[in-house]
Amino acid sequence: MWKHIAANVLTLGVVGIACLAAIIGIQQARWSDAGPLAEAAFFEVPRGASLRRVSEGLAEAGIVSSATLFRIGASYTERGDDLKFGTYEIPAGASMPEVLDIVTAGGPSVFPYTVTYLLRSQGPEVRVRERVPGQETLVEIATFAPGDAVPEDYTALIERGVPITWRVSVAPGLTSWEVIEGLKGADFLEGEVPVPPEGTLAPDTYDVARGSDVADLVGRMRVAQERILADAWASRSPDVAVTTPEEALILASIVEKETGVPEERRTVAAVFTNRIEQGMRLQTDPTVIYGITRGQGPLGRGIRASELRAETAWNTYVIDGLPPTPIANPGAEAIRAALDPEETDYIFFVADGTGGHAFAETLAEHNANVAEWRAIEAAREATSGN
Repeated sequence: MWKHIAANVLTLGVVGIACLAAIIGIQQARWSDAGPLAEAAFFEVPRGASLRRVSEGLAEAGIVSSATLFRIGASYTERGDDLKFGTYEIPAGASMPEVLDIVTAGGPSVFPYTVTYLLRSQGPEVRVRERVPGQETLVEIATFAPGDAVPEDYTALIERGVPITWRVSVAPGLTSWEVIEGLKGADFLEGEVPVPPEGTLAPDTYDVARGSDVADLVGRMRVAQERILADAWASRSPDVAVTTPEEALILASIVEKETGVPEERRTVAAVFTNRIEQGMRLQTDPTVIYGITRGQGPLGRGIRASELRAETAWNTYVIDGLPPTPIANPGAEAIRAALDPEETDYIFFVADGTGGHAFAETLAEHNANVAEWRAIEAAREATSGN
């Protein structure tokens, strides 16, 4: 009898071990198999979150099939305490080991939404875009100007507290006053800052944290501009007409305001370089405008003949050489153009009707180009009048 009982117990033990092995095998396969996520998705690991909280969040989001199995696997591989705060993109079908690798590796967060505050000559604009998981594309979901009615889509994002990348994008050619005034409409930034010296802010796109200080952002812009100018000065052409980095910044600001065509920057820089070397006055309209407005917004009308003759420190129709300060914040390409002008004998240029300019070496050629431009203007006025 006892032998029979022992045999049954032994049989049950073997069967139990076999069942346990089968269960373990199934769970191991489940751990390694592709996950249930049908499409790539974003997942946030909150700061200081426990393994339990993260695993349950992953299961609720449909990224892993079992919160318990994910915790067991993380603990077994001794990575349960290695979770890194951030927002991550999880690819479709990611297995639990792959998900664990992502949320423990850390690195830059990939936020599903981007809010960019654009500072442009037309005025500030807020652009809200959504990043499509698994793709590099950004889909615009709202655009508005500060002070206008705020779109509900934008308000909903803020109220939900979703992870957002906040950016400030500064266009080249804005004055320091325009930048600081424009930043006052960025409701995600705090504080105030006095207007920095003209030309000292680097136009670029800057990532910022919501609630950060405006002064910190402006400080970053100034440091960036100092670096750009120093690098360009160090590699300048031997033929430049300016003698100091400060003069280079002034010339670059004029180049920036004179052309919005990238391919023309070095040619425009060459025109002004040639004029300086020949002792000619620069005679550039943007300096006249700056003398009138002091950079505090656009002129909003044409320049009067009397203003071309008016004596201001910036009016290059009246003064010799460069004005005393930059007239805007030039971008890196304009700075490099000012310090590496094209090799040419051009000393004149005028608009050509296409957004660019017609360049000339002689006054006769220039006068012909001016006549063509005036004919274009007259035709446009006649068309608009009809």
